[in-house]
Amino acid sequence: MRLSLLDWISVGLAGRDEPVAQIIRTMVCDEAGQGQASLFGDASRLPARAAALANGTISHALDYDDTHFAHIGHPSVVVLPAALAVAEAEKAEGPAFLNAALLGVEASIRIGLWLGRSHYQAGFHQTATAGAFGATVAAAKLMGLSTAQTETALNLVATRASGLKSQFGTMGKPYNAGIAASNGVECATLARLGMTAAQDGLATGQGFGPTHSGTLETALFDADGHWHFDRISHKFHACCHGTHAALDALITLVPQITGEIEKITITTHPRWLSVCNIKVPRTGLEVKFSYAHTAAMALSGLSTAALDSFSDKVAGDVALKSLASRVEVQATDTMAETAATVSVRTASGQFEASYDLADPQLPQALPARLKAKSAALLGQDTAADIWRGGEKGADPDQIGTLLRTS
Repeated sequence: MRLSLLDWISVGLAGRDEPVAQIIRTMVCDEAGQGQASLFGDASRLPARAAALANGTISHALDYDDTHFAHIGHPSVVVLPAALAVAEAEKAEGPAFLNAALLGVEASIRIGLWLGRSHYQAGFHQTATAGAFGATVAAAKLMGLSTAQTETALNLVATRASGLKSQFGTMGKPYNAGIAASNGVECATLARLGMTAAQDGLATGQGFGPTHSGTLETALFDADGHWHFDRISHKFHACCHGTHAALDALITLVPQITGEIEKITITTHPRWLSVCNIKVPRTGLEVKFSYAHTAAMALSGLSTAALDSFSDKVAGDVALKSLASRVEVQATDTMAETAATVSVRTASGQFEASYDLADPQLPQALPARLKAKSAALLGQDTAADIWRGGEKGADPDQIGTLLRTS
């Protein structure tokens, strides 16, 4: 959880000057209110709900935050903004903050599993829908709500949770994350104030699950009590996680490829075809959701880890568009959602590679990769400050200071 927190701080600080960050920050700062919580890129302190809205949006602006493939969502980018905002407002200490965040992320993953794949395939953005429930759990834990109050908060957020995949490739996608974080803080707050709600807002006939294409087949709690969180996957390319297995496979091929490229074939799981298969992206944001264009970038030696690689200029680059036009994306449901196979045909022959994001990484290697990512995004000095603070603890006040002043 600490690694996800430090990664979240890094991508949030790196995204603080994005257009959507400036827009959302302007709105919440203009509204002002009680100085309870911090936000990325501004010295102001704002009401917890407003800070959660802004920080959720800002930290998802680059689409560079962690993913959990069990429900295809970005849990940290929703839960951590809600948890930090409430932790600051409640003056919680680091261990309580981390514990609430962990419980919230785990809850969002389990709600996502409970809703099932049909929910995602129908067009709902799991980061925002399942994430709103996780944000509520984290906020309720930090506010010290009773069991009954927590039930009310979850039943309230069942009528508040929202988010559509149609927003992918636009500012609406990171806004989905901000809305979910804000919803969690709002519903926990309302429950503490005494608001009532339906007794079963999730599973009843007209509850969230049945009305949002949920399969309701997976139990929320496993009999053996194992955690889902520990299979979180961190991003090392600044684009949709669905493209990453293909990109990692292509990168391994680049040194081997000889001759002019005639055709590139990417084989993936069919669920990604409605997520990151924009054939001809028009903007830098849309490039992040394009197998074809990101493949052309990787094969051309253009870093998919660098933020400035995803620009409108790159989207319109004639050479990249020409190479991207030679990409064919096909799907098979026998392939894991975390895997991809790529084949590159040239005048010299055929080159093939596969990659699966679920393959375990050595635990000791992950912190080093995340530190390198943070340094690439923010510079060595700022990255060192973040990681130094993380090694000392997860004090919400110190984190708030980083957000406001870095």
